[in-house]
Amino acid sequence: MTVWRRAVAWSVHLFTGLGLVAAAGIAVLVVRGGDDSFRAAFALMWLATLIDAVDGTFAKMARVREVLPGFDGRRLDDIIDFQTYTSLPLLLIWRAGILPGGWSGVLLFPLLASAFGFSRVAAKTDDGYFLGFPSYWNIVAFYCYFLSPPPWLVFSTIVILSLLTFVPSRYLYTTQPGRLSRIANVLAAPWTALLIAILVAGPAHRRTLALVSLYFPIFYMAASWWVTLRGPRGVK
Repeated sequence: MTVWRRAVAWSVHLFTGLGLVAAAGIAVLVVRGGDDSFRAAFALMWLATLIDAVDGTFAKMARVREVLPGFDGRRLDDIIDFQTYTSLPLLLIWRAGILPGGWSGVLLFPLLASAFGFSRVAAKTDDGYFLGFPSYWNIVAFYCYFLSPPPWLVFSTIVILSLLTFVPSRYLYTTQPGRLSRIANVLAAPWTALLIAILVAGPAHRRTLALVSLYFPIFYMAASWWVTLRGPRGVK
């Protein structure tokens, strides 16, 4: 095994670790508070999501498991994902005052649900799906912030999605092969552009853009539930 292959493998893990740097920045921005800081925090969340989306491909190309068998990159990935997908988005919901003070205790529910979800051995199915709601609390926080729904709707959404973490339903894992994943990835391109537009747009246009961008999470949830209802015959 050459020094070069080991260096490449470690560079992949270092790339994954950049998500932790993003998480540190998100924490600072959320604690600082204010609209500019919250929008910057969301930008870092999307950067962390991008890193998470491509680091697995890099790991396969570099054969990191074979080259560095003593280091578990998936464990590092899970540590980072729990922060950028769950704990920090929930902290932002609390810090931004999206829920009234007396209601904010409900945020402990998704925090614990996600911890159990991340710890479950069968968190992903053999046929390439997430099992149970895949803790996309960064997306929930994003729409709660920019759409400003009534507190009862935020509360209800958080409770329902937390419960869905424990329901053995399938959710698209868009980096896996399959027709629905390909469609989702095509739809994700304009959705990503809309998210960027929301972050940089003036206050008068953000809500409209956010409403338009809802097409993607609606498609994702509908497609996932359709696959679940079809059972073993679910189409990839």
